[in-house]
Amino acid sequence: MLLVLDIGNSNIVMGAYEGKKLLRHWRISTDRQKTGDEYGILFNELFRYQGIEMSDIKAIIISSVVPPLVVPLRKMCERYFRIRPLIVGPGIRTGIRLNYENPRAIGADRIVNVIGAHEQYGGPLIVIDIGTATTFDIVAENGDFLGGVIAPGLGSSAEALFQRAAQLPRIELVPPKTVVCRSTIQGMQAGIIYGYVGQIDEIVRRIKAELAMEMKVVATGGFARMVAKESQTIDKVDHFLTLTGLRVLYERNQA
Repeated sequence: MLLVLDIGNSNIVMGAYEGKKLLRHWRISTDRQKTGDEYGILFNELFRYQGIEMSDIKAIIISSVVPPLVVPLRKMCERYFRIRPLIVGPGIRTGIRLNYENPRAIGADRIVNVIGAHEQYGGPLIVIDIGTATTFDIVAENGDFLGGVIAPGLGSSAEALFQRAAQLPRIELVPPKTVVCRSTIQGMQAGIIYGYVGQIDEIVRRIKAELAMEMKVVATGGFARMVAKESQTIDKVDHFLTLTGLRVLYERNQA
């Protein structure tokens, strides 16, 4: 059984694969203060709750955009699973070309998303990951990474408004029924969510116009489903896109 770990700024998403089949998946909060032992105990409890033993895991691959957690989680894998994990980073075989000024500066999650999206849907594609930051990654027909866009995330934008405006409250991110609102909370929800959807749709339109091609648009991330319901450009939501990419990347590095 293969364990894939995607360490994001807000959440750690995990999946257990038997071959190409995703058997189990979990999502926990990213905690930079936790030690490798604490994560080991937490993983053990999650696994046992769903009928998996740590000894069932034969290989592990980790993608991280939180550098301080790489070493604790690597040590956790070695101590609790008796496995040295494969870490997504410089030197790993991706099987694609990275059309970027400094390929080492590309977030591991973006590379994994590109690989997973091309595996699932072919190309050309625009992959939108709606997380702490929102990334737009362009995938060529042959799977190569052509570049992209980085924007503030939906949650980050809402938190910034709460932090910087003394009289505005922290709000739940759900779309109101109308754009014209008669309460402060609904007005904030309308401005943040519909403004964010407009940003996504406009960036997608500009990408398509600049590259002069029609592309399928796939979204992933915690807010993807909500945003896709309001968007005019998102074609597909895939919450397991990153996990798929990690599985494919592991397979490419076993050849």
